[in-house]
Amino acid sequence: MIKAVGLNELRNVAGVDEAGRGPIAGPVCVAAVILDPAVVPIGLDDSKRLTPARRDRLFDEIIASARASCIVFVPPQEIDRLNIREATLRGMAQAVRQLGQQPEAAVIDGRDVPTGLPCPGRAIIGGDGIHPAIMAASILAKVARDRAMVAAGLRYPGYGFERHKGYGSRGHLDALAQLGPTPLHRMSFAPLARV
Repeated sequence: MIKAVGLNELRNVAGVDEAGRGPIAGPVCVAAVILDPAVVPIGLDDSKRLTPARRDRLFDEIIASARASCIVFVPPQEIDRLNIREATLRGMAQAVRQLGQQPEAAVIDGRDVPTGLPCPGRAIIGGDGIHPAIMAASILAKVARDRAMVAAGLRYPGYGFERHKGYGSRGHLDALAQLGPTPLHRMSFAPLARV
């Protein structure tokens, strides 16, 4: 846990967030980012509050200007083996460890601090709308996962992954009933657990 020193006094803080916990298909994507305080992209926000075009622009700016960034994809098979919470936390710790430089601390969006971090960690509920480094991680995770699901739509035509990004939309469920599951589907998630 981070104590004594305020987050604003630390110059090397890794923000951590994920995208894709709720879908029934595709990976969960986790990102960790250490921003350069001298070059923070303008317009950072929670990725859910940004348009796709704005997220894409900020993604490129974050990658170009951050001191360090890492994106980790946790595959559906790992999610099924561990459960979504544990798979996400492991992905978060892995992303921070693979940043290429040691952060002084990690701030994580949500309630949980992953074990295995190489530094002190602090969970911040709603952190993707509060802390710039978490906002940046939110954007990287969301854009990277969306791009992966668009590619999945080409690899598995007929499912509409490029549209629903793996969420259990009516069109997705209809395709699943007609075509059956793919290796991208999370077999431990309803409705797949009933198949």
